[in-house]
Amino acid sequence: MSHVLEKFKNKTALITGASSGIGQGFAEYLAKQGIHLIIVARSTEKLQQLAEQLQQRYSIRVDCISLDLAKLDAASQLFETITQQGLSVDILINNAGFGKWTKFLEQSLQSYQEMILLNMLTVTQLTQLFLPKMLQEKQGIILNVASTAAFQPLPYIAVYGATKSYVLNFTEALAGEYRNSGVQLLALCPGNTTTNFAEVAQANTEGMQAMTVEDVIQSAIRGLEKKQTFVITGKLNYLTAQLARVLSRQSMVNLVANMLEKRIASA
Repeated sequence: MSHVLEKFKNKTALITGASSGIGQGFAEYLAKQGIHLIIVARSTEKLQQLAEQLQQRYSIRVDCISLDLAKLDAASQLFETITQQGLSVDILINNAGFGKWTKFLEQSLQSYQEMILLNMLTVTQLTQLFLPKMLQEKQGIILNVASTAAFQPLPYIAVYGATKSYVLNFTEALAGEYRNSGVQLLALCPGNTTTNFAEVAQANTEGMQAMTVEDVIQSAIRGLEKKQTFVITGKLNYLTAQLARVLSRQSMVNLVANMLEKRIASA
């Protein structure tokens, strides 16, 4: 049992984007710790399959809510559904999000609107809705999934990178604001991970080192145990993120542009 999660046994975690990848990884890890789950994603079938597996394996309660969180009223709708069902949330994992590797003008405005809404507004709304109860109880965890994309401007991934910078700054700021409240806030910043993110993003990640979902989850748990406000997964990702502190911003933009230009061209 993870030491930091001991007090949450038989409590409840809400995980968005739980049907695959890092979200599914968190669902499996928390279920193993005896934590009940509310799992959210668009795919009803995938959620129900995951719920059945986890309930059978770990004898926990799993509630499934099928919802597209890239819609304007989705966060408040989710909160209302959970409240009406008499459930309460002790751990919030804002994992749902997506990106596109593309020349800026080659994506529709609708695509960018959904990306900004899901990656930023939904994260903000869910945090605001579920934080008060945690503060009242003087315990809770809010883990927002950012990215190594958060540490510098990213030509060809401009909007996605900007949304993840928001998530990182937002989470760290709240961690400072509520540092003595008993509620922990952590921004998780994974790099390339073995999920379907690259497929959705139409990203050419050939030759790029990828971490497993399990390693990313372990990094997050270590970060919580050390009471960190953000975690960059993997040593190479950590070193790469530090480049933005060493190089001038112009040099960093040029470096990323040169690197990604080739990958976009061959995608």
